[in-house]
Amino acid sequence: MKETPELRSRIMRAVKSGDTAPELIVRSLAHRMGYRFRLRREDLPGKPDLVFPKLRKAIFVHGCFWHGHDCARGARVPKNNREYWTKKIDRNQERDKAARQALAKSGWQVAVFWECALRKDSDVRALLRKFLCKPAGRKD
Repeated sequence: MKETPELRSRIMRAVKSGDTAPELIVRSLAHRMGYRFRLRREDLPGKPDLVFPKLRKAIFVHGCFWHGHDCARGARVPKNNREYWTKKIDRNQERDKAARQALAKSGWQVAVFWECALRKDSDVRALLRKFLCKPAGRKD
């Protein structure tokens, strides 16, 4: 079956912004590790995917394509309507950067978990442990 522009448009509209598979992976592992968090707090810049209020830490779980990661999937630009997609991903990156800066300015520590880094549970656990166990004020 040949993909038409209408079909592609319908597929892209169906992409969810919350409760995505990568986000569910991070949430499930964080919960199993004993961490409790809030989801997408609207009072915080960028509505982070996971918010750990007591720790003043926030995690964004980004899809590589939608947020322009430098991996193979993120570097891919659709053949059709390239200019639109390039501008859209650039806007997403600018918005992401502004949200991270605003959170940091108000005393929050922020981490971004990329979709491509979530393949192995052990890797995700290590990322969570490193970020959530790091004392406030440390930059490593």
